[in-house]
Amino acid sequence: MLELLLCSMLTILPDYLIRRYGQGKRIGREITLYSVWYELRWGITACLILTVSLITLIFYFHPSTKNVTAVFRTISILPETAGRVAKVFVGVNEKVEAGAPLFQLDDSEQQAARESAQRRIAEIDAEVKVAETELASADGAIRQAEGAYQQALNELETKQELMRRNANVVATREIERLQVAADGRQGAVDAAIGNKRTLQSRLTSLLPAQRASAEAALAQAQVELDKMLVRAGVAGTLQQFTLRPGDVVNPMLRPAGILVPAEAGRVALIAGFGQIETQVMKVGMIAEATCIGKPFTILPMVVTQVQDVVASGQFRPTDLLIDVQKLGQPGSITVYLEPLYPGELEGVPPGGSCIANAYTNNHDALADKNISGPRWLFLHVVDAVAVVHAAILRMQAILLPVQTLVFGGH
Repeated sequence: MLELLLCSMLTILPDYLIRRYGQGKRIGREITLYSVWYELRWGITACLILTVSLITLIFYFHPSTKNVTAVFRTISILPETAGRVAKVFVGVNEKVEAGAPLFQLDDSEQQAARESAQRRIAEIDAEVKVAETELASADGAIRQAEGAYQQALNELETKQELMRRNANVVATREIERLQVAADGRQGAVDAAIGNKRTLQSRLTSLLPAQRASAEAALAQAQVELDKMLVRAGVAGTLQQFTLRPGDVVNPMLRPAGILVPAEAGRVALIAGFGQIETQVMKVGMIAEATCIGKPFTILPMVVTQVQDVVASGQFRPTDLLIDVQKLGQPGSITVYLEPLYPGELEGVPPGGSCIANAYTNNHDALADKNISGPRWLFLHVVDAVAVVHAAILRMQAILLPVQTLVFGGH
C-alpha cells in the first residue's frame, strides 16, 4: 500500500493536475467514476507498472522475512551409565552454575571397586617390606653359604696337601668325598646369590609394576565413581527436571531433564530468506528486526553467516529411491543475524518469533570512479528505496501487537 501511494504521487497525481488545470476537466463533471479510467489511464497504467517495479526492486535488493527465530539448543541431562538415583541436589526450574552437582547415582559397586584397588596397593606395599626383609636374610644366607664353602674348600686343600706328601695317609675316596662336598657348598653359594638377585628383581621391577597396575585400577575405579555424580556442564536453568531418589535413569532411553544454557537464544537470530535472495544475501549486510516478545522496538542486526546449502534438499540413504517431487516446496536460505550492538537481544525470549529486513549497501560500488552513469543512477535508486522497506518494518512493529492481541484473538 505504501508503495502504491508513493507511486501514485508520481504518476496519477501529475496526470490529474494536467487534466484539471491544463485541460480544465473537473471531478464530478468531466472526470466521473465511470470516466476516471479513460481520463487517467496514462497515470493509472504508469502507477501500476511503477508500483510492481518498485515492489520487485525493494523486496529483491532489500529482502524481508517473517521466518525469524531466536533459536537455541538445549542440553539433555544424562549420566554416562544407567543406574538408580541415590541423591538429588537441585529442583525444577532452578538456576545452576557450571560444575554444580545435579544428582548422584547409587555408587556402592564403584565404592567397592575403589576400596579393592586401595587394598591391593596396601598389599603390594606390605609385599615390598617383606621382600626387603627377605633381601636382608638373603645376604646372611650368602655369607653362611660362602663360609661353609670356604670351610669345605680348606679341608679339601688340607687333605690334598697331605696326600701329596704321603699318599698312604689319606684315602682317595676321602678326597673325592671332600671334592663333592666343596662343589655342593659352591652350588649353595650360587643358589643364595641367585635368590638375592631374584629378590632384587622383585623389588626393583615386579612389585613396582604391580603397584603401578594397582594405581591404574584405583584411578579407573575413581573415574567410574566420579561418573555417578552428574554435574552441570554449563550455567543455565533446569527444565522438566522431576527426578527423585529411586528413579532409574538410562542414557539411551530416559534422560533426567533438560538444561537450557544461560546464553541460549541470546546471541543471534536465525532467519530463513527465500531462495531468490541467494545472490543478494551477503555476510556483512546490515539488517533490522522486530520481535513479538519485544514490541515497538527495532533491533539493528548484521548478517554474520549465510548457509551455503538449502536444508530441504538433504536426504538420508535408505532402501528406497528418493523421488524429488516428495521434497516438497523449495526451502529457504538460512542466515545468521547478530546484534550490531551488545545487549540488543536482551528482553527477547529464546525461541521468540521476529520479522527481519536485510538491506543491500552499494556504497563501495558508488565510490568507484569508473562506474557508468546509468549504473550509478540505478544503485542510488536501490539504496534510496531501502527507506521504504525500513518504514514498512516500523509500521509492522507498531501494528504487530495490535494484530496479535486484537485480531489474533490472544
